[in-house]
Amino acid sequence: MNLLSWNIQAGRGPDGVNSLERIARIIAEHRFPDGRSADVICLQEVARRFPDVTGGIDVDQAAMLGGLLPGYRPVFRPAVDLAFPDDPEPARRQFGCMILSRYPVIQVFNHLLTQRGVSAKGMQRQALEAVVAAPGGTLRVMTTHLEFNSQQCRVHQVGQLRALQEEAAARTMTPRGDAGRASPYTVMERPPELVLCGDFNFLPDSAEYDALLQPLALGAGFMDAWKCLRPDEAHASTCGWDDPEQWPQGPHCRDFFFVAGDLAKRLSWTEADTDARASDHQPILLAIETQCR
Repeated sequence: MNLLSWNIQAGRGPDGVNSLERIARIIAEHRFPDGRSADVICLQEVARRFPDVTGGIDVDQAAMLGGLLPGYRPVFRPAVDLAFPDDPEPARRQFGCMILSRYPVIQVFNHLLTQRGVSAKGMQRQALEAVVAAPGGTLRVMTTHLEFNSQQCRVHQVGQLRALQEEAAARTMTPRGDAGRASPYTVMERPPELVLCGDFNFLPDSAEYDALLQPLALGAGFMDAWKCLRPDEAHASTCGWDDPEQWPQGPHCRDFFFVAGDLAKRLSWTEADTDARASDHQPILLAIETQCR
């Protein structure tokens, strides 16, 4: 199973050009060690009707990406969802995360994250979770984009991510309902195995990073996929290339893959594409075997 995660900055590259076509082309051209492209794509900063971030164009980027990346089941859920008084109905202005999966998507959860700790500028954030029927067994894929402007808020949001994983572990200990019934009360399979990825807006030596990796009270905790596979290497820089105005500190890492459950035993390869120049972030890639190594 091949996964790709990327904060696409609504398609705007360091050259100032907004191009989803360029984003989709780079995604489609990526090849993993097995010679195949991504099976699951996790994107952050996807916009609907926010022309301020899409080059002045009023566009539905979720719909466009679904068309530009055929063969995937697209799942978009907004973190920001609003309408101004003079906006025509039913159109809404939305901004958030997107998952595209070649595998069936059994269930979707849109977890809105706290804004506690934001004292001035801030944005509603989320963790978008899709339960996918993958070849190695059903697993959860969650992509997130944590608060940029407040470390205190990120600490609270990391606590929520940990609580969500503990909740999923607890649910596996309860009997499931009849998954064949089309009822809102049906309890679908939601395993403890989780791939958590995205733009965390923290650094590898930060308190938030350390807090995420602390043991959980229930179930297997999170592990950093990069450190599992490349323990002696510093994280590749996933942000700040060729964009000194936005990132005066230069290239650095704030995008990660974390895994929970038994997935650490199935990791086989990870990489960051430090050559891509279609966003202010770089795509990160992860390959997972269908069985434990």
